[in-house]
Amino acid sequence: MEPETFPEELADALVGVQRLIRRRLRRQTPDPRLRGAEVELLRLVVARPGVGISDAARELGLAANSVSTLVNQLAEAGHLVRETDPADRRAARLLPTPAAETRLRDWRRRRAELVRRHVARLDEPDRRALRAAVPALRKLADTLHEEAEES
Repeated sequence: MEPETFPEELADALVGVQRLIRRRLRRQTPDPRLRGAEVELLRLVVARPGVGISDAARELGLAANSVSTLVNQLAEAGHLVRETDPADRRAARLLPTPAAETRLRDWRRRRAELVRRHVARLDEPDRRALRAAVPALRKLADTLHEEAEES
């Protein structure tokens, strides 16, 4: 792999793995299927219950009105609850429903099992290389997130 093509090859590999994982798991996912932005918002709300719409928009790099639309869709589907913030009656706090928490927990469990099965099929040097790459990939994600917050 040439240094000048490495960034593109890395990005293609990451996107390819993510796309294949999603496709495999969607086959077993109950309807209605959630879009990527809806899942991202649900993950954020499960990780930070009570997050506000503007904070969620900033965290996800989306416009507040886009997040508000997602909130309405997810609330209608029974995945989110919107509460009035007692500290600021004009603001809303977002909370996951038990159904949303169960759905995300099940998705994570099935995703981990799928990846575990396929990593086990690799030889030991490849498994070691993937293990060693995880901290660098997390740092890469952090720098991408930081750059998004700066813009």
